[in-house]
Amino acid sequence: MRPQFHFTAPSGWINDPHGITFRDGQYHLFYQYVPDSLKWAPNCHWGHALSPDLFTFEHLPVAIAPGDGDDGIWSGSLVTDDSGSARIFYTSVTEPDIGSGRVRVATPVDEDWVEWKKGSVVAEVPAGLHTVAFRDPFVFRDGSHWRMFVGAALEDGSAAAASYESEDLSTWAYEGVAASRSTSLVDPVWTGRLWECPQVFEIGGRHALVTSVWDADTLHYVAYALGCYHDGKFTADTWGRLSYGDSYYAPSFFRDRDGLACLTFWLRGVGDHAEGWESAHSVPHTLTLRDGRLEAAPHAALEKYRGREVSEGETVGPAIDCDWQSGGEFVVCSEGERAASVQAGESGAVTLHVGEYSWTMPHDSTKVRVVVDGPTIEISTSRGVLAASISPKSNTLSFSFDGVATIFELVR
Repeated sequence: MRPQFHFTAPSGWINDPHGITFRDGQYHLFYQYVPDSLKWAPNCHWGHALSPDLFTFEHLPVAIAPGDGDDGIWSGSLVTDDSGSARIFYTSVTEPDIGSGRVRVATPVDEDWVEWKKGSVVAEVPAGLHTVAFRDPFVFRDGSHWRMFVGAALEDGSAAAASYESEDLSTWAYEGVAASRSTSLVDPVWTGRLWECPQVFEIGGRHALVTSVWDADTLHYVAYALGCYHDGKFTADTWGRLSYGDSYYAPSFFRDRDGLACLTFWLRGVGDHAEGWESAHSVPHTLTLRDGRLEAAPHAALEKYRGREVSEGETVGPAIDCDWQSGGEFVVCSEGERAASVQAGESGAVTLHVGEYSWTMPHDSTKVRVVVDGPTIEISTSRGVLAASISPKSNTLSFSFDGVATIFELVR
């Protein structure tokens, strides 16, 4: 079963989204893609799709493929300069040391950004910075010049972001470590051995650093810091955890058509090997800053697909969007069997149960948003986001719940 409102590739494996850019009435979505495999492999490509609204997609040819000095085209970012010219900055990896990449640039050959041409390597591990991993460039405008953060694992046991500066997007100079944190620090959140996909942006008059937590080849969760960015340095005031469970990882930051700060996550564990595809992307989330925390909720564009309101026990299609005033349990059923249940009460936690598995995240209000789309369930509260794959028996669902829930069928 394939979700209807989550991005999936026609076939093969996908992971990190990146380079999400609104241009000429359409969103360009790029993503890590292994077209001939149902599991991750280092020979990643940059896949490419178009969307008018972040929920309906047109698949385009692969933008960048291995070869010409690259054994793999790993994660990165896309920027446009003042003239509208685009550049992709990606991690070029070569065997055998695929953990430490180089930053290489690619530019579009055509006006529609369909065909891309590889350029030169513009950054690599600088002399004097002792790393065991180096990848995932994030490029952004910084006043009159450009800045690039690259995720790194340092030999001293710190996870870090290296900082580079450029006047013209072509020549880059290493300026030092933008931010770092020891793997021994666990309060209020542990941030691992390596920061994958570190991204910094302004929100609500502050700066946020969002990063994915990696350690010993294990992908953990998404963490963030709130603080101050200035001239290539990020100083964290507070740290927090954004995602929970085993599914969300490697989100890509972008601004939507209205300039709102957004993240789209890689959604692990969702797939149908009989149909020949593995992994999905989350629904895009809009970010807000509230009470000193970064909050994420499904993008408002999803609401245009809300159809009729559904009553408790009524059978509907495979996708719903629900606002639940929680208190007790919310149960998702298919053909009379539980596909998932969400528990939220006075314990200060929300727990998602799928079969024999369960995951918990903090909860400090009565409002819970639940989005079910075939084999996926996503939950958001004021304290975080939690997702998992589920296995409905068919394309029909029904629901029971405590408290008050407003459930809308999602339809095209």
